[in-house]
Amino acid sequence: MVQAGNNLKVILLGTGTSHGVPMIGCECEVCRSDDPKDKRTRTSLYVERGDVSVLVDTPPELRLQCIASGIRSVNGVLFTHAHADHVVGLDDLRRFNWLSGKAVPCYGTSETLGSLERMFSYAFKEMPDYPSSKPRLELCTIDGNPFEVDGFKIIPISLRHGCKMIVGYRFGDVAYCTDCNGIPDESFPLLQELDVLILDGLRETPHPTHFNLSQAVEMAGRIGARRTFFTHIAHELGHSRTNASLPDNMALAYDGQIVISETG
Repeated sequence: MVQAGNNLKVILLGTGTSHGVPMIGCECEVCRSDDPKDKRTRTSLYVERGDVSVLVDTPPELRLQCIASGIRSVNGVLFTHAHADHVVGLDDLRRFNWLSGKAVPCYGTSETLGSLERMFSYAFKEMPDYPSSKPRLELCTIDGNPFEVDGFKIIPISLRHGCKMIVGYRFGDVAYCTDCNGIPDESFPLLQELDVLILDGLRETPHPTHFNLSQAVEMAGRIGARRTFFTHIAHELGHSRTNASLPDNMALAYDGQIVISETG
């Protein structure tokens, strides 16, 4: 899996909304679709440059996503925010403890990391009398400044998710902006000259905390990346039918999709 030079390898591990697709108890056309690209686990991302790799978020299906895409190592985990569909697979990180013999560094805002400590309190308590395995995690607070994971530079991007501010990330010429319905003016300079933009594009109808598809297309046009892929997709959007209606340099992403950015 290691890429030579400055190339970035990006795997869209999951591209679905918080319910996933198919949804429980739904008989719509997309939920019943035979197209594997209409099967969407909860949203997450894996980014690899050389021998350094990072995971963005830990959704409920993290174990299955890592198995499906052959993920064997993680140098750090970046959290966008602490909503359940982005964090409840946290316990699966303990497998990476076994593989590396080390704690897994976890990066996020103080608010997000505080939520993780409350939600997964067992992982952060010393329990010498309890023999069960638990993840070993190193919490690393980020602010608006760039930071590095084992020499891999990452730039946080402030995004609006309804009334909440969350974090997107830029890796070289690739930016990941999930779960947003607004991008503050101060974040636009961080989204210039992109090769790849991965952007929230939930559904056709408006939503109070996510871009709908037309808003996402408009925002992608404003940002002007060479290629744009939409993620966090609900069951209203069939993969092939929707892609046929999009501009040539834009498309719905799909689970397991690999994108290489040679500009890095």
